[in-house]
Amino acid sequence: MKTKLFFTISFLFFTAFIFAQNTVSGKVTDQKGKPVVGANIYIDGTYDGATSSETGEFSFETNEKGNKFLVISFLMFETFKQEIDVANFKNQTVKLREDINTLDAVVITAGTLESGDKARVSVLKPLDIVTTAGSAGNIVAALQTLPGTQTVGEDGRLFVRGGEASETQTFVDGIRVAQPYGATTNNLPTRSRFSPFLFSGIAFSTGGYSAEYGEALSSVLLLNTQDEADHDKTDIGLMTVGLSLGNTQKWDKSSLSVNMMYVNLAPYQAVIPQNVDWNNPYQSLGGETVYRYNFTNGIFKLYASFDSEKFDLNQKNINFENPIRTDLNNNNFYLNSSYKGTIGTGWQLTSGISYGYSKNKVTYNISDIDSKENAAQLKLKLTKKVSNYFKLSFGSDYFITRYNENFADNVSINVDNGYDSNIFAAYAEGDILFSKKLAMKVGLRYSNNSLLDENNIAPRASLAYKVSKSSQFSFAYGDFSQTPVVDYIKYSKYHQFESEKAKHYILNYQFTKPGQTFRAEAYYKDYDNLVQYDTKDIQYNSVFNNNGSGYAKGLDIFWRDSNLYKNLEYWISYSYIDSERQYKNFPNMATPSFVANHNLSVVAKYFITDWKSQVSLTNSFSTGRPYNDPNKTQFMSEKTKSYNSLSFSWAYLLTTQKILYFSVSNVLGNQNVFGYDYAKLPDANGVYQRQAVVPTADRFFFVGFFWTISQNKNENQLKNL
Repeated sequence: MKTKLFFTISFLFFTAFIFAQNTVSGKVTDQKGKPVVGANIYIDGTYDGATSSETGEFSFETNEKGNKFLVISFLMFETFKQEIDVANFKNQTVKLREDINTLDAVVITAGTLESGDKARVSVLKPLDIVTTAGSAGNIVAALQTLPGTQTVGEDGRLFVRGGEASETQTFVDGIRVAQPYGATTNNLPTRSRFSPFLFSGIAFSTGGYSAEYGEALSSVLLLNTQDEADHDKTDIGLMTVGLSLGNTQKWDKSSLSVNMMYVNLAPYQAVIPQNVDWNNPYQSLGGETVYRYNFTNGIFKLYASFDSEKFDLNQKNINFENPIRTDLNNNNFYLNSSYKGTIGTGWQLTSGISYGYSKNKVTYNISDIDSKENAAQLKLKLTKKVSNYFKLSFGSDYFITRYNENFADNVSINVDNGYDSNIFAAYAEGDILFSKKLAMKVGLRYSNNSLLDENNIAPRASLAYKVSKSSQFSFAYGDFSQTPVVDYIKYSKYHQFESEKAKHYILNYQFTKPGQTFRAEAYYKDYDNLVQYDTKDIQYNSVFNNNGSGYAKGLDIFWRDSNLYKNLEYWISYSYIDSERQYKNFPNMATPSFVANHNLSVVAKYFITDWKSQVSLTNSFSTGRPYNDPNKTQFMSEKTKSYNSLSFSWAYLLTTQKILYFSVSNVLGNQNVFGYDYAKLPDANGVYQRQAVVPTADRFFFVGFFWTISQNKNENQLKNL
């Protein structure tokens, strides 16, 4: 009996020794020492754990022994994981670090307006591109309702913060587009070549942009094609200006989208009076396609577009008794392939190649101008998230451009001009996140230009500080350089040019909460090395130099709201700018003719449920733009009257997949004037005569019927209008 009792007692002591429990205890706080309530604490690989109390304290028992990993996690904080000695981890304090990747973390916004599903703060949504009254499906026209832009109606391209249109570069999936606009001639507006509905996101930088991008003095427009198609569908459009047809096919790992459009303004202009004497109105045939293939660790995209455009018109010229006949034919092709994926241990690879071809054949009266441009880019970029607090990016670009122009007056002159340019660039950039409230981006870009025989080093830096859950400040600085435009460097065989340069200083405040966004941004741009010439018009024997300079400073304000009234969304943009330059053939510092000191846009969209309709109104206003009157002694001393245009659009859903769309620009018929062309010589009375530069038409009417055919009966083309 005693023997049995001895063995029983010995077994119990042995069992207690083998399965003895250890107590793990401590306290969870944030970096400031405040208790974290409800944190989840456990031994990795077990069910042993606890939840922190109101004081942040925790305690639990475990059968584990030796060194094990303790895990502590809580929303909005980084997960804590550390090897501990289970037997000795008692009354320890663990400080959790804020998770800087949460949605309310600081994000650098100075100089950048983003849209799309992946944008942290979306100022302009993709749907806005096509439903904003007056935009007519033109990406640039919709962007001109944002602050920092100038409405230059006789040109149609993007003018940003005192910069000419050539100072903005366009990129598709990170690859530059050398010819982003359609063909045009003097005082005839053009438009973007791209259909907006193929793009899922847009980043429009009004300054201070990343070191990844170069060859742009003022801004960059980044267009990102959709990564994945939703489903199979066919889109049909019948319009007063032409026809459109689109089709999307989706497979397991890939998809293909194709869109075609034919435009012929002859029927429209036979009905609606024009301010232009057309011999053959504008016609074009164009298309775009995107092919996507999803690999296990990345995505490959192939984007291609083509345009064939022509028109023939007679333009009045104050220097000639009879109108000047202009006959233009343009063919354009653009191909872009890109790959984005992960390689190795956490590295992200972005690579791509593009090719652009443009051929223009223009006849001015009896003179012929034929030009060809071949442009290509090779791109390689590597990115690694070293930690939650630091991301490193670096890469290189190689740009190749071949341009040739032949001018023949068909009497005595036949001359070729052009250039070959190779630009190599390399850059490195770091994103530093100090906390949820403070972030910094620093970068450096180096470029070598073979045509100009020069090297440039451009530092870039941005800083953002979050002052509350909904608001933050950002600051950006950057050096930027750009090769002079083709009008100058096509004469490179006669003259040696240098890169034009600019410095940006930007201070931004942004407030966001669901349904509301407010931005205020002050900036200063310092221009240097601008091209000057000594003749009235640019010509091969002009004397060029890079001694020009200038500045642009101003304030941009943006407010967007969808909470004021149900089904109503609106935004208001205001820009003030003060800008002067001494460049081109300016005799002194003066404000360029494309700059209006005050610009205001108001956009409102309202969905009327009972009418199954969306109504949109856009009003654009700008004060007068300067022009030079040679009858006055002071250069660029006169200003046009103010510009004002009210546009209206109405989309009516006949059925879910059939839409009738109507729009009209400049509803009130304001007689807007963009400027004046003056005679080169005075008349018998010593007066320089002039003619006004006006829109091609007082109003533009558009009617279209759009039909979507798909298995998803809720799919329609409202986003494509």
